Amino acid sequence: MATLARQEKVPTTAPVRRRREPGASPWAWAWIGPAVILLLAFFIYPLINTFILSFQNADSTRFVGLKNYITIFTSPTMLGVLKNNLLWLVLGTTLTVGLGLIVAVLVDKVKIESIIKSALFIPMAISMVSAGVIWRFVYIYEPPNQPQIGLLNAILALFHIPPQVWLINQNINNFALIVVYTWMWTGFCMVILSAALKGIPDDVVEAAKIDGANRWVMFWQITIPMIGPTLGVVTTTMIINIMKIFDVVYVMTGGNYNTDVVAQEFWNQLFSFQNYGMASALAVILTIAVIPVMYINIRRMRAEERTR
Repeated sequence: MATLARQEKVPTTAPVRRRREPGASPWAWAWIGPAVILLLAFFIYPLINTFILSFQNADSTRFVGLKNYITIFTSPTMLGVLKNNLLWLVLGTTLTVGLGLIVAVLVDKVKIESIIKSALFIPMAISMVSAGVIWRFVYIYEPPNQPQIGLLNAILALFHIPPQVWLINQNINNFALIVVYTWMWTGFCMVILSAALKGIPDDVVEAAKIDGANRWVMFWQITIPMIGPTLGVVTTTMIINIMKIFDVVYVMTGGNYNTDVVAQEFWNQLFSFQNYGMASALAVILTIAVIPVMYINIRRMRAEERTR
């Protein structure tokens, strides 16, 4: 009977814990609050303010509507700026990604692979400004009857070819600037694409060889599809970098001799001419141009995550 009495005193159910009502904890806001404040102060507010200023006149005292945007797409000077940016976009992206891919494929599993990669990646260790200064010495011009101290003109002199004014001749100066960018960023593209090549399974390569695929077929039907996602990321990264190219142009030519680009013209309008409306319109156009590329990149990354 005593045992039964003790058993009756034992509760039949365990105490139920109180569940916390859904909602953000005050500590959560304390942690994310500083980040939100910085985001509003240094990104959201400047973005909105720049958009508003783009519809105002030079000193931001009068609303002018779409006048600044119309000027950008109708003025011969501004159209030349956009043309130069398009040239940079097409040629710069093609050279950096194309050469990076070619080198990555050629040196893959070669004995001196690490030496070649290190040599090509070294330019990434310096800044764009430093690269511009270095290449200004490479492009130095002296009159034909003077000793050529610029590397390229010195090479031309060895073959009795007249020296060229690389940074002033409007037929070649934009290409000369793009060469500097290519010299810097080809190593970056090569390293990323080389890492993707290392991820191709050996059994896939061996199966292609057994089926009689030559190197050309393997490159287009095996290598390119297998590294396609990485190739897309590298390409979009180069596109975004080139759209806002500034350092090389500013250091080497200052945008003179028909080498002006959007970022350089933004600098000129803002700091040289104090035309805040035009400068803001250029910044808005540059932002709008970058957004689709970033969107495509994000969609590609999410698609890859879903397939894993």
